[in-house]
Amino acid sequence: MILQVATSSETDGFPMIPCISQATTMSTSLEADLTAYPKSGWTTIELWLTKVETYLRDHTVADLRALLDASGLRAAAASAQGGLLLSRGAERAAHWEHFRSRLAVLRELDVPTLVVAVDFNRELKAEDYPLAAASLAEAGELAGSFGVRLAVEFQKGAAFCSSLDTTLALIAQCRSPHVGVCLDLFHYYTGPSKFEDFAYLDRNNLAWVQICDLSGTPRELAGDGDRIFPGEGDFQIEPILDHLGAIGYDGPVSLEVLNPHLWRIPVDRVADMGYQAVRRTLGRWNRAEPEGSTEAASSRPDAEAEAQSGGIRGGL
Repeated sequence: MILQVATSSETDGFPMIPCISQATTMSTSLEADLTAYPKSGWTTIELWLTKVETYLRDHTVADLRALLDASGLRAAAASAQGGLLLSRGAERAAHWEHFRSRLAVLRELDVPTLVVAVDFNRELKAEDYPLAAASLAEAGELAGSFGVRLAVEFQKGAAFCSSLDTTLALIAQCRSPHVGVCLDLFHYYTGPSKFEDFAYLDRNNLAWVQICDLSGTPRELAGDGDRIFPGEGDFQIEPILDHLGAIGYDGPVSLEVLNPHLWRIPVDRVADMGYQAVRRTLGRWNRAEPEGSTEAASSRPDAEAEAQSGGIRGGL
């Protein structure tokens, strides 16, 4: 079935920004990521907080800020925070202390968005729903005080908030301007979400977008490790991008491919091929790149050819 989107002309909408999540190169260090990414043309990244915290064991936040500045990369988001919605007692205190400390780091780094994972991993009781909404509202207000907005990521295997529409309903219930949704195309396509759920999505409640693809694996059985580069699989991504453009989304579209096979490949190759895949997938929605980035993107001329021939997918 071909998806239908909001009506728009070829010139309507807003361009979007190619972005890479450090989860795509999980096995490499933060320093290696920040060296490789800009050489491939990336200008925007999604920090992986475990890498950040590993780096901060031996460095200061000011050191990390200087490293980002030197690389020319803008950290537009960080992932991922859990444990906020249903935790109680001592467990809640520990999660929220960690949350607050992360917000302090993000404020110092000028990172405006934090992806929050839903923690509905057990059978829920009636009282859990108002607790989740109240906790999300509280988390949003705390994040807002640090200059950060939360992006709630629905997850296909969650007992609740496994779909886009339910997650948007929870966000609406918490009534916080500091909370929006993270649209991860993997969880959208492999979970119970439907395309008509996009009717509830607008520029105000869409906080972050993550992109990938899937091929050769039944959606019901697909796990994060089955993700591949966008444009190499079965997802109908173009109609979704058209819809996001039509509602005015002009933020980053982050490549998040948590595929262990990629983690065994040198970071510069993954960065090259990932960048070419995202550029091709965004198509007319790709924001004009800064002068000089084309040269960086083509610094390894074999990268795009390898990506186009399915080099990564073929090796998985």
